[in-house]
Amino acid sequence: MELIEPLVQAYAERYSSKLSPLLQEIAEYTMQFHPEAHMLSGPLQGKFLQLMSLIMAPRRVLEVGTFTGYSALCLAEGLTEDGQLHTLELRDEDADRAEGYFRRSEQRDRIILHRGNALAILPTLEETWDMVFIDADKVNYAEYYKLILPRVRKGGLIIADNIFFHGEVLPVMEGGTVSGKSAKGIQAFNELVEGDASVEKVIVTLRDGLFLIRKK
Repeated sequence: MELIEPLVQAYAERYSSKLSPLLQEIAEYTMQFHPEAHMLSGPLQGKFLQLMSLIMAPRRVLEVGTFTGYSALCLAEGLTEDGQLHTLELRDEDADRAEGYFRRSEQRDRIILHRGNALAILPTLEETWDMVFIDADKVNYAEYYKLILPRVRKGGLIIADNIFFHGEVLPVMEGGTVSGKSAKGIQAFNELVEGDASVEKVIVTLRDGLFLIRKK
């Protein structure tokens, strides 16, 4: 399902600031060679994440789902001088490629890559998060949220990607049901956040939907 009119997308990209040559290289490689290239954040969402990081100037950033490293580099842009970004990736092949790009970036000493299952890794990270980006397997979004929220500082921000899951959650707006385990996972997450009085939230209709969640 095409959620954003392509001409609108192209217009927005044209008039937005461009990302670095390294990010452009990552995007080109991913789009050309990766079998799941559709998972790439892309220039518009990448710039959004970068600007949010620059605005917040976070000391500790958490990313669940590294993929090829594109979004991590965007999120690392606003880190404080003593800041760190922790990013979690299950697949070694993607982790290897992302790590290679990280080594070439100006943020090379501030990015820590963790390999393995996020549900096992998250409880071991004894940090207080200023900013979090969730973009991993959709089935476990609610579980990630439950593990992460207690460690987010007051005023901290969680951003969750793929909130529309290619339009597969939209039938609920017309009394329909959601099918498919990933879409069901996203719908369960959206309902969990909707009912959470401890956060302020808004869904941004960018790309496949971003849930912005601020801890009160």
